[in-house]
Amino acid sequence: MIRVLNIISDTNIGGAGRVLLNYLRYTDRNRFETLVALPRGSLLKPPLEEAGGRVLEVDGIADRSFDRGDIAVLRKLIRQEKPDLVHTHGCFSGRIAARREGVPVIYSRHSAFPVPAKLRYPPGRWVNKLVNEHYADRIIAVSPAAAKNLTDGGISPKKITVMMNGVAPAARCSEEEREQLRKQWGIKPEDFTLGILARLEDYKGHMDILHALHLLKGEGRRVKLLIAGTGPFEEELRRETGRLGLEEEVLFLGFVTDVAPLLSVLDLQLNASYGTETSSLSILEGMSMGLPAVVSDYGGNPWLIDDGEDGLIFPTRDAAALARAAARLMDSRTELARMGKRALEIFKQRFTGEIFAKNIENVYLDTLKGAK
Repeated sequence: MIRVLNIISDTNIGGAGRVLLNYLRYTDRNRFETLVALPRGSLLKPPLEEAGGRVLEVDGIADRSFDRGDIAVLRKLIRQEKPDLVHTHGCFSGRIAARREGVPVIYSRHSAFPVPAKLRYPPGRWVNKLVNEHYADRIIAVSPAAAKNLTDGGISPKKITVMMNGVAPAARCSEEEREQLRKQWGIKPEDFTLGILARLEDYKGHMDILHALHLLKGEGRRVKLLIAGTGPFEEELRRETGRLGLEEEVLFLGFVTDVAPLLSVLDLQLNASYGTETSSLSILEGMSMGLPAVVSDYGGNPWLIDDGEDGLIFPTRDAAALARAAARLMDSRTELARMGKRALEIFKQRFTGEIFAKNIENVYLDTLKGAK
């Protein structure tokens, strides 16, 4: 039995936590035991335990990547648990602790962002390369965009394995349940329903979506936009919704635990991110039930959506282009249905939880083989 200690610093249920939950659903429990170290009181604890992970709460590490005190705490934990491998998610302290205890370490990169000049050019580039390559035997990049982010900062491609996320399929609601939800949310039979599931941050592109919706409404189209998520940008989005006169068209749903009912109601999913996007789990969950998407060409989006196949891609920060893409599918329900069918096919070929878990475990085995 191979014991893998995952270290994650999230106190809330974010993208990295959801990736770990998806892995646990499909892991080979006859070969791998999954332990998870996380901050005391993290909201991730109950779902991780329900999914079969052994959770180890620690003091410190909460929502931070590095702290000298955290290194000592994690070193002690590693000595106690004696894992064969440590896999970190946004916790640099965990990488340092594992290396100092002589345990092979894997680091997953879950985001992509513009690499600052100080890391693109020497001496910062050299330091970044040295530090990241020393404190990881292997780096998993969850999309080619994340991998480019790493190599732009000087890290060798030989250290990096590109591995797209995979998810458990979302179960589509019955037609009766779908109609009940549409009535609950004030969606009329003639409304074309758009939706975005993302944390409410400026770089997620909600503002561009609102402007696109304003253009669609101006053309006389019956549209509804469902926004699921919470975050610091919510008040500004609500003000802009009012300024544009979209109060009847936009519904803020807050944090949604079960995304399947929401996805079942949508005609089209949107992703307008212009920062950090690598491998959107909500896009994949929509694909699993045959829901096409219109996405920006930023980050990992173009590796999830094949333009014209399972959705459409528009230039980042171009609200007019987003509106045109949505209007195209509103006007051609045949094309919309074809893309939905293709989305499900592509999901089964590339993005299932089984494929993802197998890929992760292959990296584990290769890393341990190299360590030995």
